[in-house]
Amino acid sequence: MKTSYLFLISMLFIILSCASDDSSMFSTGVNNGNGSEGSGGNVDDTDSGGAASNWTIPIDEVVDGGPGKDGIPSIDNAIFLEAGDARVNNYMEDDDLVVGIVRGNVAKAYPHRILDWHEVVNDDVFGDKITISYCPLTGTAFGWESSVDNRYSEFGVSGLLYNTNLILYDRASDSNWSQLKLECVNGEFIGSKPKVADVLETTWKLWKEMFPETKILSNEQGFSRKYTVYPYGDYKQDDEFLLFPVSKIDNSIPNKDRVHVIISVDSAKVFEFSNFGNGKAIKSQFLSNDILIIGDQKMINSYIIGSQYINLVFEYDFSTPDYYFKDNEGNKWNVLGTAVDGPRKGEKLATTSSLMSYWFAIPPFFSKIEIY
Repeated sequence: MKTSYLFLISMLFIILSCASDDSSMFSTGVNNGNGSEGSGGNVDDTDSGGAASNWTIPIDEVVDGGPGKDGIPSIDNAIFLEAGDARVNNYMEDDDLVVGIVRGNVAKAYPHRILDWHEVVNDDVFGDKITISYCPLTGTAFGWESSVDNRYSEFGVSGLLYNTNLILYDRASDSNWSQLKLECVNGEFIGSKPKVADVLETTWKLWKEMFPETKILSNEQGFSRKYTVYPYGDYKQDDEFLLFPVSKIDNSIPNKDRVHVIISVDSAKVFEFSNFGNGKAIKSQFLSNDILIIGDQKMINSYIIGSQYINLVFEYDFSTPDYYFKDNEGNKWNVLGTAVDGPRKGEKLATTSSLMSYWFAIPPFFSKIEIY
């Protein structure tokens, strides 16, 4: 713990001394797992923009992360490179994680190593305005349409956290949105839900093999950031190293283990990478839905099995990047859940509402949790 803390302090001094713009990530603070909070502190009613009754989450659990609104700057005019551009090799390794999105014939990858420093990218994907958000403290990524009340709005980093998870704000109304709750929790549009856009999370190597024409977020975005350096020290490896408080800790799984989580309101079903070995297809149920979970040590994805597919026997088969699994009818399905070969070619499995996350982030947000 002491080593992690000192490393983080050192990193912040380097960032502050070398950058010409506002490149500080946050005020330092360590939660040792017993509920003590970082130096950012809780927000009061004045700081949060209204009375406690105007929040759908407990105001005393909303924490000021330190840098203030837009202190962690969003990327609003994203610059991309082609996957084959040699410059990508200067900042990407094969095992680096990316958040990927596919719409129409456009595939885009957003590296964790850039999102660690910006958290929000307002982008255009195949003509659709999409906001990609990634919270490095909880390891959670979402895509949603960049709109509020059916009008376009960019989103930014509010500087506030709830259960150590990112709170975004929309620039149209200045309302606050909890990333993991997928809800506006304060402001004019309180209670509203964003329209989610499917994203995938996997390694850069697998993503570029599956989508060789992909574009990837460049490391030249006009900010003074060293994207090859992880800004949070030992945070990803140290299960006891939490920067801000969470309302509930569950030791069923190590805190920082990445898990695949299928969610609905206050319910969640959790799948660990250890369930999948070198590749496996699992049929299960979540609430009233039959679901299919396909995974290996690099990637887990899940789909809803409609009544027309209930009798199919699915099998993991990622021997070629053209498809991800197959079934006993001879159909081959890609990672998007689309049959690319066989008698059902062109048909598509519905995707679940799901995400990748550090395990510790799930219990504070979901009261009904099943671990597979």
